[in-house]
Amino acid sequence: MARKVLSLLPPLLLAATGLLGLLLLCVPTRDVREPPALKYGVVLDAGSSHTSMFIYKWPADKENDTGIVGQHSSCDVHGGGISSYADNPPGAGQSLVECLDRALQDVPKERHSGTPLYLGATAGMRLLNLTSPEASANVLAAVTQTLTQYPFDFRGARILSGQDEGVFGWVTANYLLENFIKYGWVGRWFRPRKGTLGAMDLGGASTQITFETASPIEDPTSEVQLRLYGQLYRVYTHSFLCYGRDQVLQRLLASALQAHGFHPCWPRGYSTHVLLRDVYESPCTAAQRPQTFNSSARISLSGRSDPALCRGLISQLFNFSSCRFSRCSFNGIFQPPVAGNFIAFSAFFYTVDFLRTVMGLPVATLQQLEAAVVTVCNQTWSELLARAPGERARLPDYCAGAMFVQQLLSRGYRFDERTFGGVTFQKKAGDTAVGWALGYMLNLTNLIPADPPGLRKGTDFSSWVVLLLLFAAMLLAAFVLLLRQARSAKSPSVI
Repeated sequence: MARKVLSLLPPLLLAATGLLGLLLLCVPTRDVREPPALKYGVVLDAGSSHTSMFIYKWPADKENDTGIVGQHSSCDVHGGGISSYADNPPGAGQSLVECLDRALQDVPKERHSGTPLYLGATAGMRLLNLTSPEASANVLAAVTQTLTQYPFDFRGARILSGQDEGVFGWVTANYLLENFIKYGWVGRWFRPRKGTLGAMDLGGASTQITFETASPIEDPTSEVQLRLYGQLYRVYTHSFLCYGRDQVLQRLLASALQAHGFHPCWPRGYSTHVLLRDVYESPCTAAQRPQTFNSSARISLSGRSDPALCRGLISQLFNFSSCRFSRCSFNGIFQPPVAGNFIAFSAFFYTVDFLRTVMGLPVATLQQLEAAVVTVCNQTWSELLARAPGERARLPDYCAGAMFVQQLLSRGYRFDERTFGGVTFQKKAGDTAVGWALGYMLNLTNLIPADPPGLRKGTDFSSWVVLLLLFAAMLLAAFVLLLRQARSAKSPSVI
């Protein structure tokens, strides 16, 4: 009888193996015979304080898929942002040459002519365009002249609006985290249930907040509707010009000069000479500019390590006195209640990362963040230098930057302990930097379709269910048959 049981095993195993093989044949697989041809795109992010170049790549035969465009390489341009070349426009174009030469090497030569090249300028150029449209136009013309000399498919240099900056940053973050659509193991696209993330960007001259909301948006200028992969997204977005980190520091410096004669946010033991021309040349400090002052004068200013006075200076940046809507963030700007999880990047990340890594302080709650800010604002210059000697140039401003971030999130954007728990601070998603640049390129190259993608190669879900049920039934039948045969083998023979 044991021989009979054993004789049943080969055909049963053969049937099970065959069905398993059929299942494996139905699994969608990539062609591994040779790597797919790649396409490339280059975006120059011309920010207020510096310019960064990002090179992206994606499989050439999958342009309308998702989660496939990634960062190939990046390059930081030396010197200030292109807006700092208002008095020397050719210098703005020349500053880009080193990174553009790098792009010639990073992008295969045979792909140069088909590689789109974009330059997007943000709040620094928005400010320059407000004060001197002619200088702004000259700077853009100079960078255009440089960019057209390269063999890429140059598609223009322009100034982004604050709304563009906010929305494209939101698109980038959610695209990289596959929150719009995802390719499943059963060979179908599906929409993840986790929803989208809000995005908060803190640049040098402006800050943006963007998030999907179901609440009424009372100010139509703050509403953007996007159709991505067949899904309509209703997004709130606002950009605050002059609320970027560098411009906030300039405004605080102007206030400290007028109100105290010392800087309460700077560490005790630190002092420097301040050129008044640098303090008051920005349109963001125009309201604080004295009617008469010697622009070439230098004033000595020292730090005081006073968290309370520092908080007082920063609180003056926010106006909560009037709101013509049912609710506002600050300065009379409408904002619905923050909803869902958020990703905070750029200077948000660098500020909080300093508190976490250099200072070794917890920042998981608003209460912890506030305590961490007070701690760093109490540090003396010698104590900060001992902690981070390699960051000497940035150390004096970490207290002010951290205090501003804490006040912006808690008082400005109205995060409470519950909603703040959904905020993550990071600069990358995978190997790709989070910012507006990728979203900008995805939009201009139509790499995100408005309609949902069709089915890819693979078996549809109903077929998978049938095959899996057949496989399970076959295994169950084999087990039952073997069990019955084993029992009959043990029972006494009847003659």
